[in-house]
Amino acid sequence: MVYSGVSMRILCVIPSRIGSTRTPRKALLPIQNKPMIQWVYENARRCHILQDVVVATDSEEIAAVIQKAGGNVMMTSPHLPTGSDRVAFVATQYPTMDVIINLQGDEPFIKPRMLEQLVAPYLNGETPEMTTLASPLDMETHYNNPGAVKVVTDLQGNALFFSRAPIPYFRVTEKAPVYHHMGLYAFRRDFLLHYTQLTPTPLEKVEALEQMRALEHGFKIRVCLTEEKTLEINTPEEYQQAQTFVYAE
Repeated sequence: MVYSGVSMRILCVIPSRIGSTRTPRKALLPIQNKPMIQWVYENARRCHILQDVVVATDSEEIAAVIQKAGGNVMMTSPHLPTGSDRVAFVATQYPTMDVIINLQGDEPFIKPRMLEQLVAPYLNGETPEMTTLASPLDMETHYNNPGAVKVVTDLQGNALFFSRAPIPYFRVTEKAPVYHHMGLYAFRRDFLLHYTQLTPTPLEKVEALEQMRALEHGFKIRVCLTEEKTLEINTPEEYQQAQTFVYAE
């Protein structure tokens, strides 16, 4: 893909485990008569900036769904500890790619525009180690909700901290930007392979937020912003909402 004079090869990997910790077999749950993982794959395929989209899975059932939809699958070990490890394994098989997207398998309504926003710094000639996506935080419903991950940034748009806790603490009435983080990442391929070799860190463990590992080891994460709306499936309530969710570009 050439954008603003920059040639960039981008691979999107969708890690998907059959034994998901919170909701086993979540990837195969039907949403409007189609498995969740198929929604994610087909919406990612509609993004024209991607060279390829691969589902990385340890499940023959998930693989069969994607292959029936005409998709590309790579089988990974069930013993890999994280989704990033599965994405990195696929990346080792694609040495000519410049940027690797890690798209979570519980984002059935991801929009192609959001993937473009995620990798915009790379397409504009920048080379951040990694990027992620965030949207304006609904302060009334999500500020105190530990299920909504918050992120605050420096003045250059790099993440300072991710937390399930309500951050920042508004001691005075002045406003400060705080965003709702989406579990969507892009990596320079070389950094992804390095990142998965880093030792897990204290804040990563206590928050159960894998991205804190990069910050604690001194690396930067560029936070790209979007106004687009989607529905991530983490709770039974969100799953029910998905049955009537109207997908629109």
